[in-house]
Amino acid sequence: MLALLCACSLSVGSHYASYTLGPLKSRLAREINTSNTEFSLLISAFSLNSTWTPLVGGLMASKLGTTLTSIIATGVIFFGQVLLLVGDIKGDVRLMVFGLFVFGFGVSPLAVVQESIIVRFFKSHGLGVSMALGLVAGKLASFISARTSLPLAERFGRHAPFYASTFLAALSLFINLVYMASSKWLIRGSGTVLLEASEIRSEARRRSLYDLSEAQALEKVAKKRHIRFKDIPKLGDIFWAYIGLNVLCGTIWAPFTHLAANIFEKRYGLTENAASTQASYLLIGSILLYPVTGFMVDRMKHPQAVLRMFMLSSVLTLLGYAWLVLPPAWTGTPSPAVAAFATGIGFSPLLLVVLVPQLVPFKFVSTTLGVHKSMEQTGATIFQTIAGLVLDGASPHRRAQKGSQYTTQKLLNVFFGFNVLQLLGIIILSYLDHRRRQAAETLGNAVGDEGGAERESEEESTFTGGEGDILASEIGPLSSPDPRKPLLDRRPRADSRASYFPSSCPSQGVRGHSEIRRGRVFVCLCAILVGSAWVLFLSTAWLRLRSRQQRD
Repeated sequence: MLALLCACSLSVGSHYASYTLGPLKSRLAREINTSNTEFSLLISAFSLNSTWTPLVGGLMASKLGTTLTSIIATGVIFFGQVLLLVGDIKGDVRLMVFGLFVFGFGVSPLAVVQESIIVRFFKSHGLGVSMALGLVAGKLASFISARTSLPLAERFGRHAPFYASTFLAALSLFINLVYMASSKWLIRGSGTVLLEASEIRSEARRRSLYDLSEAQALEKVAKKRHIRFKDIPKLGDIFWAYIGLNVLCGTIWAPFTHLAANIFEKRYGLTENAASTQASYLLIGSILLYPVTGFMVDRMKHPQAVLRMFMLSSVLTLLGYAWLVLPPAWTGTPSPAVAAFATGIGFSPLLLVVLVPQLVPFKFVSTTLGVHKSMEQTGATIFQTIAGLVLDGASPHRRAQKGSQYTTQKLLNVFFGFNVLQLLGIIILSYLDHRRRQAAETLGNAVGDEGGAERESEEESTFTGGEGDILASEIGPLSSPDPRKPLLDRRPRADSRASYFPSSCPSQGVRGHSEIRRGRVFVCLCAILVGSAWVLFLSTAWLRLRSRQQRD
């Protein structure tokens, strides 16, 4: 329970700071004369580094351990938040952009570490509920930020929300230090925690002082648990379908939540306070639905239950965008769209995370969570930047002629189109998963269960706290009984009473060189997409980001 409390508290500061700007968009435009593009650059600066840091965070978590990685991440977040505060005080948008750029270095690695800690401590019991509680803490902080940032600015001045977010970032750093001091005690007392590669390596160095054979055995286990980047292309076609879906999710989720307050204000003639209140309700669904979803996921036995729930969430967000696309004279209020969208994104981000243990073995969880975050944030960064350009409009004459309604309508149409693509992506992923499970069942019937117990004990081994138990449970067989067996192959347990993830995941692994080649192509495409996000941001910032004197 203490481990879950610490994990839930790590990201409170970063989540609060992430949603401070959205309700202040109109106020910033009025007080320091920011354009739509400059505001989008502020949000994109926050997510730009998240296009690659999640993957590094996953690799860092594998190499350095979750404890040290989380300390680095929370320290960077606090420093970036201080720069953002100073930039706001000076009215310097460029410094604010730079502060959010630094801030973004730590956000995604911290999220990967938080999820990895929860998967590590609760992998074998209550993963869905535990993951839900971990994510709810951040979502609650986001909702409070969206709900209070404008009232704080109106009551105490424009700088008040930034002072509040800086304080919470410092608090998260302090809680992280507490976790670092107690992490070894938590691991010893948990009874079911898998050792990380860094911890096995540390244990090997300690044991080498009195038992060389045990130390060498633990070093071999640590090497097995260490992640190599070149292994990513071997994770299979369904993994890459999942990653592509993440890009679409990033496109339709985050940019809209940041722009919603301003869209509601302009499109429906609401006051700033009423619009920010409506927009804040977009984030409340996660607080209510994450625990329920986690509870359901832990108990549902159907192998495609998560994908069916994901499909439902996509339909709900699509209905929300469909309402907003309709002429405001017909609809009159954004409330039905808010309700549909809030419900849709109220549980879908959690589903993206709990899918991961189905797709990869434990040692790849941190890295897979990193790739998932990286591509989701890549989609968000690209579309957030484009959204600012769309709202400012390519033709000033046409924008002056038709007003802000014209550009807002164009933007909502694009959101709606990408949501349709996301729904199609989920359908394709569901089909690939069904086909994979059929193939795994056929293969299992043909080959039988010989050797399954040995592979399972090696992959799923745990320890109960004692030093002898650590060695006995972690070493297992030091080599595969069949060297020709694919690297990622894993068989499901016979016990069907357990939650269907990750134990009942179909056999993993690449079945041919063509699948590996496709994996390498997808790696290149992901790298190109990340590079495109950087090029788009930097070129837009160079051309559109003005100094304080130019804005005055």
